[in-house]
Amino acid sequence: MDNLKFRKILILFHLLVAGFMAPAFILVAITGGLHMVGGGEKQDIQPIILTENSSLDFNSKTIEADVRTLLKSVGVNHDFEYLKNRGTSAQTRPTSRQYVSFKISNNELKAELVTPNFQKAMMEIHKGHGPKILRSYHKLVALLLFTVVLGGILVGLMSKIYRKKTIVSLFLGSLIYVLLIIYG
Repeated sequence: MDNLKFRKILILFHLLVAGFMAPAFILVAITGGLHMVGGGEKQDIQPIILTENSSLDFNSKTIEADVRTLLKSVGVNHDFEYLKNRGTSAQTRPTSRQYVSFKISNNELKAELVTPNFQKAMMEIHKGHGPKILRSYHKLVALLLFTVVLGGILVGLMSKIYRKKTIVSLFLGSLIYVLLIIYG
């Protein structure tokens, strides 16, 4: 396969994959930008009344089933995919929709029903706290981003017209990024 044909295939791959990834990157750009300027992430928090003898052992191998049983016993109808367990606190996931937060403080279990607003829910997706299938999609997008960036660099290096511009922009981008990490 000659150089020109290979470049055309790389460019087509680059365009198709970039289009596939665009929705994820638009979400990340909007939510990240709004987060950086303090844009409206809010959540409604309602305490859940637990019985006096309510308890959870966050080290239990059956903690997810125990949480489901506890919630059912206090009349909270809540479905969740998995539990994010931090030892003395836990959250049902995904947190991109209504979730329950548990905390043990002074040997007392407390629970809250948390409902994020749209901006907060989108930020939770941005952070990878959405449904498992969406997390799998984001892993694929991350892998594809890596290939698109490398493919774009390769296309630039393969073209005599763009080779110098590619090298200069890659060097300057890398230099600025390293300097921001070191001195930022």
